[in-house]
Amino acid sequence: MREITRDFSNFLSKYFVEQGMDAGVAHFLNMLINIAIVLILWLLIHFITKRLILTSFRAFTNKTKTTFDDFLVKSNFPRYVSNIFPLLLIILTVPIIFEDYPQLLTIFNTLVNIYIVILVVLIFRSLLRTTTNFLKTHEGYKDKPIESYTQVLMIIFWGIGFVFIFSELTNKSVLGFLISLGAASAIILFIFKDTLLGFIASIQVSVNDIVRIGDWITFSKYGADGFVTEISLATVRVQNWDNTFTTIPTYNLIADSFQNWRGMQESPGRRIKRALYIKQNSIRYVNDDDISRYQEFNLIGDYIKERQLEINEHNTKIGVNRAYLINGRHQTNLGVFRRYAQAYLKAHPQINQDMTLMVRHLAPTTEGIPVEIYCFSKDKRWEFYEAITADIFDHLIAAVPFFDLKLFESPSGDDIIQSLKHFSEK
Repeated sequence: MREITRDFSNFLSKYFVEQGMDAGVAHFLNMLINIAIVLILWLLIHFITKRLILTSFRAFTNKTKTTFDDFLVKSNFPRYVSNIFPLLLIILTVPIIFEDYPQLLTIFNTLVNIYIVILVVLIFRSLLRTTTNFLKTHEGYKDKPIESYTQVLMIIFWGIGFVFIFSELTNKSVLGFLISLGAASAIILFIFKDTLLGFIASIQVSVNDIVRIGDWITFSKYGADGFVTEISLATVRVQNWDNTFTTIPTYNLIADSFQNWRGMQESPGRRIKRALYIKQNSIRYVNDDDISRYQEFNLIGDYIKERQLEINEHNTKIGVNRAYLINGRHQTNLGVFRRYAQAYLKAHPQINQDMTLMVRHLAPTTEGIPVEIYCFSKDKRWEFYEAITADIFDHLIAAVPFFDLKLFESPSGDDIIQSLKHFSEK
């Protein structure tokens, strides 16, 4: 077969010599014509196989229910495979054409081998992308950092491909090239430092379940506050609430501290933790008139009656000197307000009563005494959570004056002007 092909490829050369053309010129012209013929055949076979394979794949994907073959088409797998048959034509014919030109044949073999390596890598990349996209359609893999593992495999495979390419270009064996490459390992580690750190971090993130795709995270250092949309080898992509995107180095999820709101999203409530600052000079003991007034408040009327009876019995039992309120036990307007705030929260339909609920004092500050509201809303959605919080504090702020209490507020310019006018009038 090879002899027949060689005779056919040299037919024109013999013909030109018979017509009186110089043998060297005839042989070179014969080679150019053969190259043109092979090129035309290559284009024709490439066109036919490409059309045939693409049409077959599309017909096959339309008949099957699985989406894996659909992703094969999208990742150009049929297109890459269609290059194999024209490549076989080149491998079989061109060595015969360049048989009398060993230097050109060597260059050709090198280029073909490099092309084969690149084609294999592209086919592997297509399969890897197909597998990645297919796994993303399954619920069990949607929140996993598949991209990072895909990128690692592609880096490894491209690395192997480049080793073979450089081996071809330098005429060294793969083993010899790797040995010479080992001397530059420190430089290679420095160049791929971020990649290696990202790979290690992505494994830790996945194994320890630190972050998933879809998690709401807050990373103040990078200004990130939103949902994780992508976890790759080098970066984690976060879509912020204002629809901007922030990229965070994957390694920093291990090295730095950030806030993951997944626990809140999976819990039955979202925490409300906010304080009202009460002026200390507005706090006092309550008198009988106050008691009578507080008993009219629906939420705490019964509590005030029971509490006052208990206090009166105690003071009578120990013989308290009632001339001074500091003697014995007495209710304060702040204590009554705290009890009112707690009763209000217990009656609120949007507060989860099965989770922690309390109204507590914090340590006094220069801005007054903080009275902190600590509870959990049933609705965890951001806009509804903020609306519930606002409703609660709207009511409590408006209720403060009913207990003869005052909220702390830093004086503004108008307050200072009014004070100066007041003193000047005096």
